[in-house]
Amino acid sequence: MKSPRAVQSFALAACVLALLAGCADMGKIKPQAVALKPAELHPGKAIAAASAPVDWPEQQWWEALHDAQLNQLVAAALADNPTLRATQARVRQAESLAGVARAGTLPQVSAAASADRELYSAHSTVPAPLAGNYAWKNTAALSGSYDLDLWGRNRDALAAALDEVHMASAESQMARLTLESAIVRSYIQLSLEYTLQDSVAQNLAQRQRILEITRKRQAAGLASEIDVASIETTLPAGRREHEQIGESIALLRNQLAALIGKGPGDGDAIARPMLALDAGHGEALPASLPAELVGHRPDIAAQRWRMEAATARIAGAKADFYPNINLAAFVGFQSLGFTHFLDSNSAMRGVTPAISLPIFEGGRLRSQLGNQTALYDGAVEQYNAAVVQAMADVANAVVRIASVTQQDRLARRALASARRQQELAERAYRAGMTDALNVINAQLTLLNEEQQMAQVASKQLDNYTLLMTALGGGIKLELP
Repeated sequence: MKSPRAVQSFALAACVLALLAGCADMGKIKPQAVALKPAELHPGKAIAAASAPVDWPEQQWWEALHDAQLNQLVAAALADNPTLRATQARVRQAESLAGVARAGTLPQVSAAASADRELYSAHSTVPAPLAGNYAWKNTAALSGSYDLDLWGRNRDALAAALDEVHMASAESQMARLTLESAIVRSYIQLSLEYTLQDSVAQNLAQRQRILEITRKRQAAGLASEIDVASIETTLPAGRREHEQIGESIALLRNQLAALIGKGPGDGDAIARPMLALDAGHGEALPASLPAELVGHRPDIAAQRWRMEAATARIAGAKADFYPNINLAAFVGFQSLGFTHFLDSNSAMRGVTPAISLPIFEGGRLRSQLGNQTALYDGAVEQYNAAVVQAMADVANAVVRIASVTQQDRLARRALASARRQQELAERAYRAGMTDALNVINAQLTLLNEEQQMAQVASKQLDNYTLLMTALGGGIKLELP
């Protein structure tokens, strides 16, 4: 044990070294970036017009599309998608690293025991009767240490590690939202392809009927071979388009199977989608959008936690400029031979406090602080960019929804006109007042308008998905 005088001397030395802390100068290193406040961003006319006292999206927002198969696909993806499981593994990794950082703030205790047999030199410092003989040297000790962490270096490291756990969790939530959005959008595209395929198949069937009628009219001398050939030349293009749509359907099935973490065979079992979105669903925004979007968008939350972790690391880098005091103690037994190993006279114990202070580090500490400060500035700007992009995503989704609503009205009018044109052309053809090409042209116009109508309907579903994604998909994260 150290004497009281020794302890007093150590305390005096610690005070002197603390006064010398100024020798390691931090300079004027400090952050330069400033975090944006979402509420201060101008929301724009689109967001302002759509703001209303409505709730944020539900966690299972895709269920508003009323398709049981889609619900099953999303559930399977959340359970089996490898990319999502990889992000969850990163969360567990961050939690383990936080545990390592937490251990640095706690006392450390260890035990050790050793026994070795040694031949002691007869001409060294070891006295008789050991000199020139073999003997066992036995030691058993319990030791402990504790870093006083006067300046919070270890606590700052723990705070940064815990912030990284939150960041990894937010990134995992963002991966989940991205996966959900990808599945829903692919499923909506699959539904569109089926509708287009039906339209093309129906158009082909109508052309085939016209071809048969024209052949009968040729046999009766009412049509020429050129009339028949003109109709026949339009069929291969229609069949090619039908085949292309079939290819797209197969590819989308494979894509959906991969998204849920399955093989292409599982994609073959995906039936035709049966989507239905209630009218007016998702056209209004929560009135508290700018202020609360930070907590509902996982990507913004992840950048916010990255910024918090960088703040803690700056504090830790500053703590490196100050003295570090560690306390260590040990207690145990030591003897030569086993006879008196556990005697009280074989006991040993001691206290070994230690203090260290950086005085001249060649600029290493300032460089470390500068590095952490630059990382903080980068994290702040990434956060700012995420906030700006989030507001743009919401505004874009609202603009698309409003525009597609107008497109739907115009598409319905155009489709009604094309149907009337096609009906008139068929009547005139059956009455012998026009040729088959006019009928085919009218059918092509109708086919185009039907496809336009299907695409508008698909856009309505897709825009709903984009809006739910832009609003954070029903996720709510707690932020500092």
